[in-house]
Amino acid sequence: MPSPKLPYMARDSSTTSNLDSDPGRQLHSQAFPALAVNDRPRLGIPTSVRLLAAGSSSFAAGALLGMTQGGRMAQLRFRAEHAHKMPSTMTGWYLYHKSKNYHAAQGAIVEGVRMGCRLGVWTTAVFALEQTVDRYRGRRDLVSTVLASLTVAGLFSVWNRFNMPTFTRTARYGLAFGLAYGGLQDAVFAAQGNASDLSYVELTQKLARRAKTMLEGDTK
Repeated sequence: MPSPKLPYMARDSSTTSNLDSDPGRQLHSQAFPALAVNDRPRLGIPTSVRLLAAGSSSFAAGALLGMTQGGRMAQLRFRAEHAHKMPSTMTGWYLYHKSKNYHAAQGAIVEGVRMGCRLGVWTTAVFALEQTVDRYRGRRDLVSTVLASLTVAGLFSVWNRFNMPTFTRTARYGLAFGLAYGGLQDAVFAAQGNASDLSYVELTQKLARRAKTMLEGDTK
């Protein structure tokens, strides 16, 4: 038995035209243009993959540094706490070193997790903010990376209540990272034949054309 056919629902063309002519929608499109480079993610890697890779790699690096520092500090703290009662027998020295290694391992794990989480969170914040700035600017270039790195560097300084010299030094580090990493991404983007899509390249071309027009006008 054939299944009954459902009635065909015709699309209302007036509704579509009203949506296209909506002033609010047009204003939003002009203020926040859709990214034409959505099909060309940074470094050719999807945003979700980049965020996951950045967070996991920074967590691993922070955990490694934290474990190294935490283990060393735990050993020094254990030696300082037991300096007044050093062992005098073979068994005592064995138990001493066993306890010291246990405290060192415990301190390494705690400090490794703590530093790994801190570095992972702040690094992920940089990449997430970079993507947000890209979306609102409608461009993917060096400017978004620098803005994101400087913003996160400022938030990191405020969170840790740094004084002004340390705040300035952290901002310089953020600027250097933004310029280096953003420049690397722009170099890859330009190597793919998309140099004209970079905002500062487009601005330079506009200024060059304007200067050329002014010179031609003066010559005439």
